[in-house]
Amino acid sequence: MWETTVGRMQAEAVWKNVSIKMPSETGCFFSDGLCRMKKEVMQDFGKVAVLMGGFSSEREVSLAGGQAVLEALRSKGVDAHAFDPKETPLGELKTQGFDCAFNILHGVFGEDGTVQGALEALGIRYTGCGVLASSIGMDKYRSKLLWKGLGLPVPDYAVLRDDSDFDAVERQLGLPMFVKPANEGSSVGVVKVKEAGRLKEVYHELKQFRGEIIAEAFIGGGEYTCGILNGRALPSVRIIPATEFYDKEAKYDRDDTVYLCPSDLSEEDERLMRDLTVRAFHAIGGRGWGRIDFLKDESGRLYLLEANTLPGMTSHSLVPKAAARQGLDFAQLCVEILKTAYVE
Repeated sequence: MWETTVGRMQAEAVWKNVSIKMPSETGCFFSDGLCRMKKEVMQDFGKVAVLMGGFSSEREVSLAGGQAVLEALRSKGVDAHAFDPKETPLGELKTQGFDCAFNILHGVFGEDGTVQGALEALGIRYTGCGVLASSIGMDKYRSKLLWKGLGLPVPDYAVLRDDSDFDAVERQLGLPMFVKPANEGSSVGVVKVKEAGRLKEVYHELKQFRGEIIAEAFIGGGEYTCGILNGRALPSVRIIPATEFYDKEAKYDRDDTVYLCPSDLSEEDERLMRDLTVRAFHAIGGRGWGRIDFLKDESGRLYLLEANTLPGMTSHSLVPKAAARQGLDFAQLCVEILKTAYVE
């Protein structure tokens, strides 16, 4: 049916002498007037589960984002339903006749390849990255290893272990520095170490988290992020927190964090950030949509900080802000993300 619609619109365009540009030229199948018509044609996604909640420390953030996505999809006529794996086994997706899953689970289980593998086994299409990319993207240490091996810019860092020479690490990276669990998101467990001799104490405090603990050099020229949708980078966003750094409170609880979109980057640096975003996302095997976070030093050099293969979708979230700059409102963005769903 869609092909028939396209054919009819193409014929009308020829009759009216209207040019039609392909996606490689404009990002839309049609010229501007017809593009708006295309957006109004709603694809039948079948019965859609919005996966939210889950088991991680980011459960509340996931519930908030999931509810926003649920309402947005329903506003567009999608047959969407809330589904919390903490309350209902994932196997029920098949039993209850779901065709597709919009994954908005964050952290462990939802973002690390676990739920992706389960959905693959169930044969249910889902949004976001696949098993491998999700696993690598969730692991800050291994994503840094991969990027560094490809010659992409990353801050100096060290992996901390029980037998680490903590004084030597402090000398190597300098103070202040950031220490963080490699497998948590939403700034969970991130500590800014400012005093000499405190690194070892912070390391032992963070050992409660799974995976490696990494120490990272402080880079103080600005925090940025750049989303990606369907292989194309979105406009960058400059983040200016009122707190000491962009922590969980600044991300979700405060209203005084400043977001600049368009950011304050020069045109050249904007192009560079978008290029690095695409390269870094593709390096981990990313698909569909995601986000790459950046730091800029005082000299203006950009560094890859981490990948986010399942970005937030709350009122404070960054990908919706960047998409809005491109003319996509929140509901349209949710539909575009849903269009990327697939299963291996």
